[in-house]
Amino acid sequence: MSESESSGQYRENSLTLTGSVAMGTGVMIGAGIFVLTGQVAEQAGGLFPLAFLAAAIVAGFSAYSYVKMAEQYPSAGGIAMFLMKAYGKGTVTAGMALLMYFSMVINESLVARTFGTYTLQLFDAEDNQFLVPILGVVLLVATFIVNILGSKFIGTFSTVTAIIKIAGIVLFATAGLWVSGLTFESIGVTQRTSPDSFLSATALALLAYKGFTTITNSGSEIKEPKKNIGRSIIISLSICLVAYLLVGFAVAGNLSISEIIKHRDYALAEAARPAFGQWGIYLTVGLAIVATISGLIASTFAVSRMLAMLSEMKLVPHKHLGMPGDIQKHTLVYTVVFAIMLTILFDLSRIASLGAIFYIVMDIAVHWGVLRRVRQHVKANRWVPITAIVLDVVVLGAFLWMKATSDVLVLMVAGAGMIFIFAGERWFLAWKVDDE
Repeated sequence: MSESESSGQYRENSLTLTGSVAMGTGVMIGAGIFVLTGQVAEQAGGLFPLAFLAAAIVAGFSAYSYVKMAEQYPSAGGIAMFLMKAYGKGTVTAGMALLMYFSMVINESLVARTFGTYTLQLFDAEDNQFLVPILGVVLLVATFIVNILGSKFIGTFSTVTAIIKIAGIVLFATAGLWVSGLTFESIGVTQRTSPDSFLSATALALLAYKGFTTITNSGSEIKEPKKNIGRSIIISLSICLVAYLLVGFAVAGNLSISEIIKHRDYALAEAARPAFGQWGIYLTVGLAIVATISGLIASTFAVSRMLAMLSEMKLVPHKHLGMPGDIQKHTLVYTVVFAIMLTILFDLSRIASLGAIFYIVMDIAVHWGVLRRVRQHVKANRWVPITAIVLDVVVLGAFLWMKATSDVLVLMVAGAGMIFIFAGERWFLAWKVDDE
């Protein structure tokens, strides 16, 4: 048992297989369907449903390394523990773990703004876009309060909302496909479709699946973790792939590519109009609200515990700042504050881009660690992490190229952020050694 787990801060066996699957799908569906559909279509053109399929293939290869590591090292720290086992307690582990942490915080701000964007569709508030970050901040504050209630409540809440979301999404997709007459005029190669743009869209679509990693961050709380972590990841990815493909084809059957792009921040709400009329807007917005709330709660639960693990491993600085309670409560505060700042400062497109870059870089580090450091111990086949690395490098390269030609500011912020993280960690760890 790890140091953090022996502290009694993590409740073992408090998450069932169903609860952990609900947590994983909750995080993924919370952001993936409702915000990324339009943005992926903007880059991939008429092949956008296939971009979600391609992203699922990449995520599937990635999941192999996480499952193998989780079977050997089930931990509340998840990825932080995996990196430490591969690279030791050093700058690489701390820096890459923080990339994952900030990627997840970025995802939380993405979900928060999605909540605000869809909620405004209930009102005639197109000229009041300043309300989007305000509503997002309100949701983040509510999420903080719910997370204080603990993992048992979150597991139950995630299970209930996951059932609501999946049922609602199936209803939306079925009705959308029926109304479309199964004709998909917008699907196919368009002027926006090229190999580079498709691969770039695949990188963005990966954000719709990376929520499976939150399951590993609750490793010590899942019942029979060595068996159920892997099952949870596989089941969650499978459910989300089916959901994304159903929704993608339903949207493509009811909107042209230009319409999807025009309404990219709330494409599903617009696509529901032909099938349900104004009630379609209400249905989709209601689903989006449930999905974003549950996704944000599950994500905040997992990522705050990851930062707590890093703090207890002495890999990141931690200050109580006069706050009562244990480290988990403090890291929950830090997480929500960071997410609020991002929600206020960045729009949906740039938030998603930053999250994709940070996540894929960290993902490559995990696979490299499995391949070069712990492959024999975790009994991993060599070709799977090699394939995962190649796929990550290809889609990341295409994504960076597209951003270099369209939004260089995103690359500048991402580069500056990584330099700050790794330089800061190097200084902190050196200072800690000298201080000891």
